[in-house]
Amino acid sequence: MKPPTSPALGDGRHRCGWCTDDARYVDYHDLEWGVPEHDPRALFELLTLEGAQAGLSWLTVLKRRDGYRRAFADFDVDAVAGFDDERVEQILADPGVIRHHQKVRSVVTNARAILRLRTETTFGDFAEYVWSIATSASDSFVIARAMSQRLAKDGFTFVGPTICRSFVQAAGMVNDHEPDCFRRGSGGQNLAVE
Repeated sequence: MKPPTSPALGDGRHRCGWCTDDARYVDYHDLEWGVPEHDPRALFELLTLEGAQAGLSWLTVLKRRDGYRRAFADFDVDAVAGFDDERVEQILADPGVIRHHQKVRSVVTNARAILRLRTETTFGDFAEYVWSIATSASDSFVIARAMSQRLAKDGFTFVGPTICRSFVQAAGMVNDHEPDCFRRGSGGQNLAVE
């Protein structure tokens, strides 16, 4: 069975089966998902959003993406690491994010873990750190298990293997587009829809 073709674009391209016809989903699939990401801030955002998705649909998270950017200082690690309990409570009251205490608290915890990596390891930034784990294998399941263990060991929270697998797929650390998806052969290039 072929993945659905998006009526939103009407372009006849086959996409991964998880991509619905919602315009946000189509844009995310076509322009972002699976494109190798090396910007530390963007990777922090991806890790946060993948954690927020746990138990929910990705579309639920995409609809709140702007709310997350606003609530978490556009994913400025230094700023988020400084959030106190009062700021966390303000975020938990914000309908623009998924108001789950552990998920919200994990963003602050993870920002602080990233700061520790900068000062206590030889990794220059978060991107260098996660990509060093990703290059240890080519299978997303193997990478996800290794990443989950490493992140947890280094003080990150809400980073189980399922979240990490979604993260490595989204960040383009593997090419997990379905075989007949038009993005599969893109080699990680960001192909704008023509």
